[in-house]
Amino acid sequence: MVTAFFASAALAIHAAVNARLLRRPPALVPPTSSQAQRRLSVLLPVRDEAQRVSPCVSALLASRGVDFELLVLDDGSRDGTAEVVRHAAGDDRRVRVLEGQPLPRGWLGKPHACQQLAEAAGGDVLLFVDADVVVAPDGLARTVALLDGAGLDLVSPYPRQLVATAAERLLQPLLQWSWLTFLPLRLAERSRSPSLCAANGQLLACHATAYRAAGGHAAVRGEIVEDVALARRFKAHGYRATVADGTDVATCRMYQDWPELRDGYTKSLWAAFGSTGGAVGVTALLTWLYVLPPAAAVTGVLQRRPSLAVTGTAGYLAGVAGRMVAAYRTGGRLLDSPAHPVSVAALAWLTLRSLRHHRAGTATWKGRVIA
Repeated sequence: MVTAFFASAALAIHAAVNARLLRRPPALVPPTSSQAQRRLSVLLPVRDEAQRVSPCVSALLASRGVDFELLVLDDGSRDGTAEVVRHAAGDDRRVRVLEGQPLPRGWLGKPHACQQLAEAAGGDVLLFVDADVVVAPDGLARTVALLDGAGLDLVSPYPRQLVATAAERLLQPLLQWSWLTFLPLRLAERSRSPSLCAANGQLLACHATAYRAAGGHAAVRGEIVEDVALARRFKAHGYRATVADGTDVATCRMYQDWPELRDGYTKSLWAAFGSTGGAVGVTALLTWLYVLPPAAAVTGVLQRRPSLAVTGTAGYLAGVAGRMVAAYRTGGRLLDSPAHPVSVAALAWLTLRSLRHHRAGTATWKGRVIA
């Protein structure tokens, strides 16, 4: 337990350093002549998003400070998503709704939709956005300003994650916490190592020339976690890619209830750590760091072993401290931080569930089997 405490404390300090170094989109300033001439293609893939796409489209069309086209690709929706998009867009000439082509063998749905959008885009900057994202009025312009101002080729401003249910409050904050805790952000930004990488396809901007040179989504056609895979392709080709703070640029509520959240994580967690061995190893590490210390503290109290109770409590508090750093920096709920061991235990269960469904070939998402 002593080793777990020191490791958790070191990781909490690392999260605090990352929180200070984390890039954020700059406040808007009058654009230079080159920026004023820049053309942005906003690319929105949708499949059965009729219940949530309207706020996304309306917010995008209310964007200011940037010249853009909005391309929406309807990927075989069965709930009238395309009609909802057209209604939200009205007669805005910036919007084009495209009909997606049938899914080819060897492709997953989202990479295929994004590739079709990129091929139809006319901008020199491509900005991919998910249907559950609502951007601020200056969100697009600030994202492009960060891409240019920091000399990046790909940037992923992480939206503030909105949560409502208990399951969301437990699990969604782990998204930002994970890379703030374990990824050395500035080193990862400078390094060409694809393994040092984080990205979020909810909101992702890149230079079109770099996107095409890296192979685009065609190069990650079979990847479940296609956003991170795309960023790794950029780095492998010598381009700079990084995650950034998008807390005041956009918001996102990924899942509406427990079944949707459970199935969403089930489809992807098996691939999030690179391999089955990686998933098992990371799950074991997180359990040792963040679940065993509070269990040891309770055991120490019940068995009247003061040293075990103290070291277990110290390890628990170190883990909570790291979670609080991430919550404070990314607009999360500080009061949920003490439940961090429960969050990690739930993530471990979902990871094992994801591995089991993947091996059985029973993982699905939006009516498609995820092999």
